[in-house]
Amino acid sequence: MKGNMKQMMKQVQQMQGKMKQVQDGLGDKEVEASSGGDMVMVKVNGHQELKEITINPEVVNPEDIEMLQDLVIAAVNEGLKKAGEMASDEMGKVTGGLSLPPGMEGLM
Repeated sequence: MKGNMKQMMKQVQQMQGKMKQVQDGLGDKEVEASSGGDMVMVKVNGHQELKEITINPEVVNPEDIEMLQDLVIAAVNEGLKKAGEMASDEMGKVTGGLSLPPGMEGLM
């Protein structure tokens, strides 16, 4: 029984190391998202940090700032969603699809 527990702990430690590597690497991976037919484009990394925003000059209308603001919000939200999905997919590769409850990722 002790041998099984020791082997399981070794596997958990290996998984922790792999998860740490994946988490560290997520900062180097980026996703792109856009809104308004690519009028506003964003890049977000796997740490869910907004890295770049590009606004097509055609969409800049001083008379309709609200539309531009809405397009920026939509693009950023889509980018964050895609980055979260990418991070989840990458972590799933390490955990073999094991879904960890929110907040438990740090324990592995």
